[in-house]
Amino acid sequence: MGPGAIGTTVAAALHEAGRTPMLCGRTARSQLELQINEGLIVVPGPVQIDPAQDIPSVELVIVAVKSTQVEGAAPWLSTLCHPGTVVCVLQNGVEQQSTIAPYVPGCSVVPAVVWFPAQTRPDGSVWLRGQPHLTVPDAPAAHAVIEAFAGTRCAVETAADFTSVAWRKLLQNAAAGLMALTGRRSGMFSRADIGQLSLHYLHECLAVARAEGANLGDDVPQAIIDSFRAHPPDLASSILTDREAGRPLEWDTRNGVIVRRGRAHGLPTPISDVVVPLLAATSDGPG
Repeated sequence: MGPGAIGTTVAAALHEAGRTPMLCGRTARSQLELQINEGLIVVPGPVQIDPAQDIPSVELVIVAVKSTQVEGAAPWLSTLCHPGTVVCVLQNGVEQQSTIAPYVPGCSVVPAVVWFPAQTRPDGSVWLRGQPHLTVPDAPAAHAVIEAFAGTRCAVETAADFTSVAWRKLLQNAAAGLMALTGRRSGMFSRADIGQLSLHYLHECLAVARAEGANLGDDVPQAIIDSFRAHPPDLASSILTDREAGRPLEWDTRNGVIVRRGRAHGLPTPISDVVVPLLAATSDGPG
């Protein structure tokens, strides 16, 4: 559900292994295309666009819509889910369960951390720029996800301490939000001033993550900056891609949550207090 960059990647991984999924989204398309190093994977459609049609419920739903699109996707969740359906949520942030659960009563919600860069091209195809893998909690409901992806090019690993993994990825996403403010890609982190700003920002985020129960070391902020510097300089984050396309940004999911959870723990977030309003205005206006 949501055949964008992430959705296309996982759909292609399943199709390649002989488990072609049903595709559901907003835009009618006859097929999906994923460009990998070895060539092109074509996933046959069509993409279903009408949740009101007679479609049976399923055992596993993979939600790849962004957090800003959940309300619009609610009719699909009602159509596809029944009590007992496992709903795997491939979204940014640390609030997937609380975001999705109200729309899927009686279902098991499995959050997943996405660890691969995939970019949508102007022609609608997706360019996979790394080895895809996911992390899910070590929980019974996650077994359906593990089984679905067994033997595919998209590895799924479990984490007993999923809170720490999810917050580690959130810190990476929070820093990537700076790309949406500068209009620049990963190469910008090679600047000493951006590196220093990012380091201070990430230490602020780290304090909040620890207050939320994440077990993350002091070296995590610098490791994240180093990872950006190791990326191809033209590699974009989805929040920058959304800004360039004029779409709403996941600013609250990726950055605003630092302010919200910081306040809940009585922690100061001075850099976030500047970054978040700028991202919100960039996304939502007015002006």
